[in-house]
Amino acid sequence: MNNFIYLRSLRHVEHTVFCVQDGQKFYYDQQFGIRCAYSSGQQVKRSILDSILDYLKEAQAPITFNYEITKDNGISNKEPWSPCDPAYTDQLLGGWMRAQTGETPVKRRSPFSISALRPIHPLLGGLENQKENLTFDRSSNPNQHPVVVKGANGTILNEEQIAQFLSENKRTLPRRNWIPDNTRATGLFVYDVVIDLRTLFSVSTNQHEPELTLEKIEKLKFDNWIIGKNSFGECLVCPKERREKIIEAVASGLINWRITSNQSRTFSLMETLAVSISDNANKLAASIRAELNEDRERSAKPVIDKNTGTDVYVTLPCNGYIAGAGGKLNDLEKAENKLKKLMLAYDYENQL
Repeated sequence: MNNFIYLRSLRHVEHTVFCVQDGQKFYYDQQFGIRCAYSSGQQVKRSILDSILDYLKEAQAPITFNYEITKDNGISNKEPWSPCDPAYTDQLLGGWMRAQTGETPVKRRSPFSISALRPIHPLLGGLENQKENLTFDRSSNPNQHPVVVKGANGTILNEEQIAQFLSENKRTLPRRNWIPDNTRATGLFVYDVVIDLRTLFSVSTNQHEPELTLEKIEKLKFDNWIIGKNSFGECLVCPKERREKIIEAVASGLINWRITSNQSRTFSLMETLAVSISDNANKLAASIRAELNEDRERSAKPVIDKNTGTDVYVTLPCNGYIAGAGGKLNDLEKAENKLKKLMLAYDYENQL
């Protein structure tokens, strides 16, 4: 009984922004001296969980946001409180941590380990060389959009004072803001996911380093969670009927998720080109990879290799980027079915 499922997926990214930190987030590749755009593993994880919840038609778990008024009447942001309840799907799959004052800290690690979405090779994806200046522009209908001007002393000027200032100083008040120094990500990007089947539907009842409070344990037992044991000790296992519904959603979410933020002005389909599934991480890396061209300096090519002992699924769009890829119409559905088969086959209730 293998305890892990490894998944790698190759996507095409076209002129888009998928994670922002003072502009598009990037890292610097030392070997090739190239800035490579990326989307953090946290953003990928959040997008996958959103897709899973959409499939199940469920809402996110309620998070309590805490604030404290300071002595100078300011507001201090305190730690948000998670419900720490695996009855919520995003909690069960995403994990939690809560260290509330006066309570025993509880923490559960996510059964998913998720990489950043990054170029398959520094020479095959990254930031576009040309920077782009954008505008937030409402100049076409100036009467619709008011302007507020404050003087040097902080007081708001009236219309006559504004007109006098503009006339004396030969200035204008356009209804537009410049947004400088924007870059876009383009190329072939990959992400990797590892699923730990031992903890996918099992929550530890150990009270030395607890994942659950005693009250929550009793509630889960009342809700027909099954008493079991895994590699980490005694645990509670999600009921079978609930597991099967979540497995359907997980298989769909891992394949079909899309980034749900930062793309309103630069949407990209980010179409999936290939998916590889295995129980061996090294074979997974070999199945979807890049190779340097021996004939051309600083040139690389993507490779889809179906002879590495993994299950490789290739889509029709892949034929436009990798010669001889052999894309097929229904391969993503086959990848979903493979994931479902592997997750359903695991014996969650009798791991030891």
